[in-house]
Parts: sequence; structure tokens; C-alpha cells
Amino acid sequence: MPQHLDRQRLRRLWEDALSEDGFDRDVTSLAAVDETAIGTARIVAREAGVFAGSVIFELLREAHTPWFTVDLAVSDGDLLHAGTVIATLAGPMRRLLGIERTLLNFLQRLCGVATLTRRYVDAVAGTDAKLYDTRKTIPGWRQLDKYAVRCGGGHNHRTGLHDALLVKDNHLANVELNRLASVASEMISQASTLSPPLHFVGFEADTLEQLDELLKVAGIDVVMLDNFTPAQMREAVKRRDAGGLAGKVALEASGGVDLGSVARIAATGVERISVGAITHSVPAIDISMEIEPEA
Repeated sequence: MPQHLDRQRLRRLWEDALSEDGFDRDVTSLAAVDETAIGTARIVAREAGVFAGSVIFELLREAHTPWFTVDLAVSDGDLLHAGTVIATLAGPMRRLLGIERTLLNFLQRLCGVATLTRRYVDAVAGTDAKLYDTRKTIPGWRQLDKYAVRCGGGHNHRTGLHDALLVKDNHLANVELNRLASVASEMISQASTLSPPLHFVGFEADTLEQLDELLKVAGIDVVMLDNFTPAQMREAVKRRDAGGLAGKVALEASGGVDLGSVARIAATGVERISVGAITHSVPAIDISMEIEPEA
């Protein structure tokens, strides 16, 4: 299994999806298809994109052995073209028909996330900026959405509320600017006692003045520049570097990022760009299953 994926959670998600679709009571197949019929199914891309989904075929091998043979023809991150054969499955016709829609739903979503991520990654090529996802994922799909982001060449932000200290404007709503540095230091001190250790410590800045205060605080790994303009981002990089913190405190563009603006943002010198759209506004990739019964 690819990294950061929980086998048991994924298996439950798959089984819940099959149950939701009535896999165990496909009345159409029961009426139309002989119980002994065997078939071969080709999973085919109908449009260009980026593949994500080897984990799903690993799941098929585990969950549906000995019913199916599974031959995956591509790897995560591969480019797909219209007509690319992604995989071939062979087994009982009723079972192939029973998993068809669920399998395609998983693959179309995963490939959609990977494809849109790759478009953003390509847009910032040649800069030092890396593309990160957010927590704006389908409920229950957090691990899969973030897996698909990695397949598209992006990077994962925190997994959830539990693994990083990420202080945003709502956490600081009643904190005056002249108290920001001391309050941030206290938060970091409290968080340092938590177990297991946090992956990173991040604070959100709404203004350059807040950035200045946060750059005074030891222990901050990332400052998120919330809805900064490109000019403000360039100034933020300048101030961070002037303080000798280049390579120590990363700056992350956050909010209002789209394909039309991401290259300009990357050119400002920020190291990180987080984009909610790569998981919350993703068009599915058109993928089909072509099933042929054995003669």
C-alpha cells in the first residue's frame, strides 16, 4: 500500500461503498446474467489525465481473491491519454458488473485530484515553490484525497487537527498585535509537551505587521500568508530573509490561489502554496469499464 494509507480504513470505505450500491443484491445481473458466466473487463481512460489508484487495485486483489485476476498496466503518476488501458480484470460476470460503478467512482475521483494537482505543479515548475493540499477533502476520503495529491506531484499539509499546531486568525481573534509574539510563544511551549511530537508549527498572518511579530518567535516552522497580494508576499520574503530566517521559517501563500495566479505567486519567493481547489473543486476524469463475456 502507498504510504499514509490505513488498510483497514480503506477496506471499510470500499465495503461501505459496495453496500451502498447494493453489491450483494444486484437484481439486474441476477435476472440477466448466468451465474456461471465469466468475463474480462478493461478499465479505459476516455480523456487525458494523471493516474492515481494503484491502491484500489491492491485492494481488489486482497478483497476479491480468488474471484478476480487483476492486471494493472500503469503506475501512480503516469500520464493517461484517451484510450489508455489502465487495467484488466477477469472473473465472474456478476461480480464484475457488481463492482463496476463503485470502482469507477473511486478511480475517477482519484485521477481527477491527481490531474488537477499536476496542472498546478506544472504551473510553478522552475520556481522553488511546492504545492500543498488542505483539509478541504471529501469526508471519509482524507487519506485517499491526499494520496491522489501525491500522485499528482503535490505535497501533503497536515493530515488533520491532531498532527500539527496550526494557529489561524480565529484562534487569535482577541489577541492584540503587541501581544502576538508572547501569546505565540506560550502556545508553542504548551504544544511542545504533547505526545506524539507535532509534525510542524505554523501560524497564520493576515498582515505584514503580524508577520513581523511572528518572525520574532522561536519554534515557528511555517507562516501562512493569508490572502496576501503578490507584492505583499515579495515584501514578506524580503523581511524574512533580512532577519536571517531563510531556510528556517517557510512562507506559505494561502487563500485565493487558482491556476491563473499560482505562477505569479510562486515567483514571489514563497516556498509553499496551499490550494484547496485540488481536493474541493475537482472534475472527475472520464473512465469506463468495458466488459466482454467469455465465448
